[in-house]
Amino acid sequence: MRQTLRDPQQERWQFQLRLKVLSGLIVVLCLLLLARLVWLQVFSHGYYHTLAEANRISIVPIVPNRGLILDRSGIVLAENNSTYTLEINPARSGDLETVINQLATLVTITPSDRKLFRKMLDETHGLSPVPIRNRLTELEIARFSVNRYRFPGVEIQARLIRNYPLGTGASHLIGYIGRINEADQDRLDDQDLTDQYRGTNHIG
Repeated sequence: MRQTLRDPQQERWQFQLRLKVLSGLIVVLCLLLLARLVWLQVFSHGYYHTLAEANRISIVPIVPNRGLILDRSGIVLAENNSTYTLEINPARSGDLETVINQLATLVTITPSDRKLFRKMLDETHGLSPVPIRNRLTELEIARFSVNRYRFPGVEIQARLIRNYPLGTGASHLIGYIGRINEADQDRLDDQDLTDQYRGTNHIG
């Protein structure tokens, strides 16, 4: 039986070679990791900081509260009434006719409500939530809240509705408000005033 003679020097050289190769790989990996860390912390800091802030902070426009208007005798000419509105986001609600029919089993939706909804939907081009019912009762709010999971894109919003106790009698003095239509939106865009009307669908 032949015996192979071992060469200690050759084995030592092979061991040292393997050690050097392994050490080199570790150094290269550490350098790559360090380079990536520098890239993230130094060169890309602003980008990822912005992303982190966007995840942490959400800017929600708040509709301004219009003040009371009184005459010199203290009679209210214009006031705000608190109400709850059922709004549909067309981009998230699927087939609108089906959604409205299903909502009608929970809250009262009249033909005039449907007609007004279609009109406002055409004016906004479906780009923003559109109210289907104003002045919800407490019972209607409770019914919808229980079934809310069935209606993605449908929300109840608390709104302040402008009320004029004297009707149109003093409109030439105190003005009036209306929903923002396409012509109003174009004018606001041209005058760079769109940001001043974020969070509201009315102008006046």
